[in-house]
Amino acid sequence: MTSTLENGNSLRDWQNDLRVAVSLLTRIPMAHPDGPAPSYLARAMRVFPLVGAGIGGVVGIAYLGLLLVGVPHLPAAALALGVSALVTGALHEDGLADTGDGFGGGHDKARKLEIMRDSRLGTYGAVVLLVSFATRVFALAALPLVAVLPVLVTANALGRAVIPALAFKLPPARTDGLGARAGAPTKTVMATAAVIALVITLVMLPVKEALLSVLAAAAAAAAVAHLAQRQIGGQTGDVLGAAEQAVEVAVLVLCAARFGTGT
Repeated sequence: MTSTLENGNSLRDWQNDLRVAVSLLTRIPMAHPDGPAPSYLARAMRVFPLVGAGIGGVVGIAYLGLLLVGVPHLPAAALALGVSALVTGALHEDGLADTGDGFGGGHDKARKLEIMRDSRLGTYGAVVLLVSFATRVFALAALPLVAVLPVLVTANALGRAVIPALAFKLPPARTDGLGARAGAPTKTVMATAAVIALVITLVMLPVKEALLSVLAAAAAAAAVAHLAQRQIGGQTGDVLGAAEQAVEVAVLVLCAARFGTGT
């Protein structure tokens, strides 16, 4: 079990990938195996769905705990998503806002990328962030209690699974970003992440809702990829964050429609 296998498949390699993924996707302090994240990031993307599932579980427990002490559904949903932002450092929300500002405010590729690198929040970013957050709050609040944890685990796992897919399919839009330094994930890494996310989804949800969630995630990711290709000719870390958020929204809305109580 512990002997080294080829292509990064030893138990130690998987552990190292998980440490890198947790360090990148959350605020949980985690030492890198032998150096900075970029040298391991491309391969570590295969375990992104596992980290996403854990984040979804934390958010679900926070939401259910708030309901248990008497907090109404909508405030509890908003606070639980706030917990998600605390755990992740609002990593993907920041990417969504920067993408909205860049795509909405830039007139050409260079200007769009310049705006996306600016940390200040503009009108387009604020609007898209508000729409995303409000949609997730209302969708979460509409779920029956029994569906909360399965849906949040699924949405967060699928959201992180599309990151290696877009990083594989789209070229880096700039040459000096983290994605360019880390290199593109291989087809095997992309497929492994997809399989892990699919297994998580099938375990968490009934088969029909699981397959619909996968389709919704694929559609949302494809839409972001198409837009990014047209706007800046590829992907950046902000685009990958925007794709993750789009998938979360799509899966939560779908599941609210399938399971929802109309709260």
